Amino acid sequence: MPDKNTITDLVSCQEIGKACVVFNLRKASRALTQVYEEVMKPSGVLPTQFTLLVVTRAMQPVAISKMAEVLVMDRTTLTRNLRPLERDGMLSVKPSRRDKRTREVRLTKKGLAHLESAVPLWQEAQQKVRESLGRGRLDRMIEDLTAAVAVATAN
Repeated sequence: MPDKNTITDLVSCQEIGKACVVFNLRKASRALTQVYEEVMKPSGVLPTQFTLLVVTRAMQPVAISKMAEVLVMDRTTLTRNLRPLERDGMLSVKPSRRDKRTREVRLTKKGLAHLESAVPLWQEAQQKVRESLGRGRLDRMIEDLTAAVAVATAN
């Protein structure tokens, strides 16, 4: 039986679970991702893929390094997440016309069609979350998350 005086006793671990930002943020992320996955399933686009398609559409052509910066992702992780979309013909990843050392991401016609079918389902999922949380709480949550990203990424 563990020593009750250790830093990892049951009470300490329960307190960490209640107060830890990353623990609670990841738990909320998984729960909300499940909502979006379920609603968006008919589009064949996962919420993570949807995000990549949206960012590509908004910024195209976009360098992988810039995309990684915007998404606050490691370039290697981003590249690994782009591969299935490229394989399925939704994105193209090619050297930049201006600088061959830079790879750029572009949305294909097939990717645009998938994005167009996914947006109404995303809107449905977004509305479901908005109704569950309430508009004020959702708006505050988005503001707080935006602030948290700004603080965490400040140099």
